[in-house]
Amino acid sequence: MGLRPRVVDRPPRQSAGRSHRPPLDGGGHEARLEARVSLPVSAAPRNDMPSDKAISDAYLYLLGRLLVLRQQRLDVEEGFRWNQLVHRKPGGVVWPNPNLDVAYSEAWVVIAANDPLRVTVPEIRGRYYTVQFLNGWGETVANINERVFPDHPHGEFAVCLKGSSPSLPAGVQRVEVPVTAMRVLLRVQLGADWAGAESLQHQFEFRSAGLAVPPVVPPTPMFELRALPGVEAFDSALAALDSEADINPGMEQLQAGTRALALAVRDPAQRQRVDAAVRTRAMDDLHKAMAVLGHGEVRNHWVLPSTSGVYGDDWLVRTLINYGGIWANTPQEVVYYKGMVDNEGQPLNGDHAYRMTFTRDQRPENFATFFWSVIAVDAVERRVLPNPLKRYLLNPESGVASGPDGSLTLTFGDQPPAGEPPSNWLPTPKGTPYSLTFRFYRARGAVADRCYFPPPLLRA
Repeated sequence: MGLRPRVVDRPPRQSAGRSHRPPLDGGGHEARLEARVSLPVSAAPRNDMPSDKAISDAYLYLLGRLLVLRQQRLDVEEGFRWNQLVHRKPGGVVWPNPNLDVAYSEAWVVIAANDPLRVTVPEIRGRYYTVQFLNGWGETVANINERVFPDHPHGEFAVCLKGSSPSLPAGVQRVEVPVTAMRVLLRVQLGADWAGAESLQHQFEFRSAGLAVPPVVPPTPMFELRALPGVEAFDSALAALDSEADINPGMEQLQAGTRALALAVRDPAQRQRVDAAVRTRAMDDLHKAMAVLGHGEVRNHWVLPSTSGVYGDDWLVRTLINYGGIWANTPQEVVYYKGMVDNEGQPLNGDHAYRMTFTRDQRPENFATFFWSVIAVDAVERRVLPNPLKRYLLNPESGVASGPDGSLTLTFGDQPPAGEPPSNWLPTPKGTPYSLTFRFYRARGAVADRCYFPPPLLRA
C-alpha cells in the first residue's frame, strides 16, 4: 500500500492488477480467496447433538457475521481496495435498505499499531455528516463528526488501534478503535443542494503509511436474502469466527456451540438433522423475531429496535439489523422505526393505499436536528420500489404540504390519492409486499427519549 491512497469515483476494475493498493482478497482472484482457508479436518464430529433451539441460536448468531462477510465478498468482486474511498453518486449504493438522503462514500480499511489511518474531514456547517467505522460483525466502533468531536469537528484525524502509541503531528485528533480491519461509511446530507454535498464528499481523504497487513477475507457461502443458507452456513463457521473476534462480552457459549456444530455437520446423519432444524426452527425464529426486531418496542404498529449500531449482548438484534438493513449507526446518530403492517396488523402491500397523519405538534421535523425521511423497500431484497416518478422516499426536500390545521398527511399507494397533495405521496407498485423505514437524523425530544412513535398507517 502506498503512502497516500488515490481517491476515485468508482472502484477500479480492469486496472486492479496495476494498482498500488492491494485488493481485499489479498491477491485479486476469488479462487485464491477460497483456497486460503484451513479447517481442522481431523476433529471428530460430536454425537450429543444439541436441541433445535440451540441449533437455531447458533445459526442466527453466525448469520450476523455471515451477512457482513457476504457484503465484503460482494465488495471484493466489485474491486474495493484497502484504505481507498469509493465515492458513490446519490442513490448509488446496492446494499439493502439504504438511506437516500445522503451521499455515501465507502471503504474497507486496515490499520496497525504503528500505522494509523489518517482521515481528512472538510469543514461542514448546517449539514449532517459522519464517518462511521464498523467491525466485521456490524458493530459501530467509531464516528467522526461534530457531535463526537465538538472541539475538533474538521481537519486531521488519526484512527488508531486502542492501546497503541503512534507518533502523531500536532493538531491531529486521535480516534481509538478496538480492531484493525473495518468497514467505513461516509455520509453527507444531500439536502436541497446535491452538488454541494457531492463536492464536500470528495474533500474527505484517507491515507496511511502502508505498513498494516490486510487480513485474508474468509470464504463465505454466497446467498440471496430471499434464500438464506441452510446447514452449509456451518461449513464456513470456523473461518468466520476465527477471522474476526466478537468484541462483545458473554458470547463464549454461543461461539462454542457454533464451533461444535461446525464439526458435527461433517457427519452426514448429523448434517441432515442440523439442516432440518435450520430450515424449520431457525427460519421460524428469524421470521418471528423480524416482526418485532428481536426485543423492539411496538406502538401504533411501528417497531422501535432496542438498539442499533452497538449491540452489547443483544446478538439477535444485531443479526436482524444486518439482515434488514446492514451498516446501521447508533441511536445517537439516527433513530430508526420500522413499519411492516397497517393499523389492523396486515402486511403492507402495493395493492392497498395507506395514509398516516401527524398532528401539528407531532410533525417529524420537531424531533430531528437535521432531517427525517421515510423510505419504502420491498419485503424480500430490501430494495427501493421502482416507479415512474423515480420517487423513492419522502423527506423535507419532497415539498410536503401541510393541512389547514398544520398537520401533515403522508400517503402510500399505487396511484396518487384524491384530495391529497401529490408531493405527500410515495408510490408503491401494485402486488409488491414492502416495509417502511422512518429515520430521524440526530434525534431530539421525544424521539431521542424513545417515547415517540409515528402515527399508524390507515388503509384508505
